[in-house]
Amino acid sequence: MKISIVTPDGELYNETVDSVIVSSSNNGDYEMLNDHLPIISTIDTGYIKLTQGQLNYYVVIINGVVENHHNLITVIAQDAFIGESKDEAFKNLMDIRKNRVEDNRKRNIELAKAEKELLKQIKQTGAGHL
Repeated sequence: MKISIVTPDGELYNETVDSVIVSSSNNGDYEMLNDHLPIISTIDTGYIKLTQGQLNYYVVIINGVVENHHNLITVIAQDAFIGESKDEAFKNLMDIRKNRVEDNRKRNIELAKAEKELLKQIKQTGAGHL
């Protein structure tokens, strides 16, 4: 089976795997093997366990859709991170999300300062008054 996992940042994973286990707090757990019936489901918060021979990888997913059709599995997720364990993948994803929130907070502060300065300049120059 082929699986492709994509996020708004681009493709995270695209490989051939032996099996896929999907675990989601809204749909429970299910496994897909070769020639699985077509399926579409959602993942609010959960993970996908990918098995390639003796190797196992975990992809933590936040807000995603899983589709399987003719041994082609497509996952579209708002956020995802891959790791050798689900705990590692989840921790790394939470760290990334925490950094994004901090970056957004800093940008909002800079934007507020720039807006305040712009309003000050407009008032000083009398721009907008005829």
